[in-house]
Amino acid sequence: MSENLSYKDSGVDLKAGYKSVELIKDSVQKTMTAGALSMIGGFGGSFKLDTKDMEEPVLVSGTDGVGTKLKLAFLLDKHDTVGIDAVAMCVNDIICCGAKPLFFLDYIAIGKNIPEKVAAIVKGVSDGCLQSGAAIVGGETAEMPGFYQNGEYDIAGFAVGMVDKKKMIGPDKVTVGDALVALPSSGVHSNGFSLVRKVFNLEEQKDETFGLLEKPLAQTLLTPTKIYVKDVLNLVEQNLLKSAAHITGGGFYENIPRCLPKTMHAVVDKKAVQILPIFKVLQQQGNILEKDMFNTYNMGVGMCLVVAQENVKKVLSLIDGAYVIGHVAEGEGEVEL
Repeated sequence: MSENLSYKDSGVDLKAGYKSVELIKDSVQKTMTAGALSMIGGFGGSFKLDTKDMEEPVLVSGTDGVGTKLKLAFLLDKHDTVGIDAVAMCVNDIICCGAKPLFFLDYIAIGKNIPEKVAAIVKGVSDGCLQSGAAIVGGETAEMPGFYQNGEYDIAGFAVGMVDKKKMIGPDKVTVGDALVALPSSGVHSNGFSLVRKVFNLEEQKDETFGLLEKPLAQTLLTPTKIYVKDVLNLVEQNLLKSAAHITGGGFYENIPRCLPKTMHAVVDKKAVQILPIFKVLQQQGNILEKDMFNTYNMGVGMCLVVAQENVKKVLSLIDGAYVIGHVAEGEGEVEL
């Protein structure tokens, strides 16, 4: 080639990358906690552990992404909430061990770096971290022309938390007769959107309410995943929680057994489950079998907690909207609905 090519000629704009870093600084700074040592722009994220009140500190990590829910963000050109989803999917997992989230790192891959769009995405990450008490100690934005179409991107991340081993919750704490307590979800959260997009023509139906939804369909679906960190950790601190399941992909049937011993199963009163309108619309419009709905979606239950019967009343008084949906019985790690 006779001409002199630059990185920008290939579709990667370094100046846009520098501007993105400048625009996200305030969002990142808001999340700084006592242990966060990193400054934005470094090669690694640093965090000083405070273990002085722990006998056996255990680190717990979780990683996840937002999935095809991002198609809704592209459609509505609204990018300041999907970062909350990325954080929520990680921190809601690690609190199922009783761990307090310490820090979070994100990874954004984008077709064309538009600094204002990256800043909006990171604002969502910051909002999620503020809700969960985690610091953003690092991240990466990769401009990948030719791999992602202009206007499209992906976001994923991971969180690290810590818990004293003696305070860890999990299946080994569960006994027959324990209650199953539901924490309400904010909607579909971040799972099952491939089926959502199969059921709906989102471009044509984005403003529909189907006579059941309070907001238009696309806005309802884009509602960010609820973060349960403060409520769950409050129960852990008071020794009121035995085990917990984050209801994500796989719905009730896959996730609830993960918080139970293999010799026990969950008996769920289907009539007690407070199903959100969006799931009723989805089932009707897609002609989806009820079992498949409960095997794919949270149906309005974002977390399922295992609580000793004598502590149920106290737990319900501490968490707005919490309610009993069943109990633990002898069995083989299944869900009876």
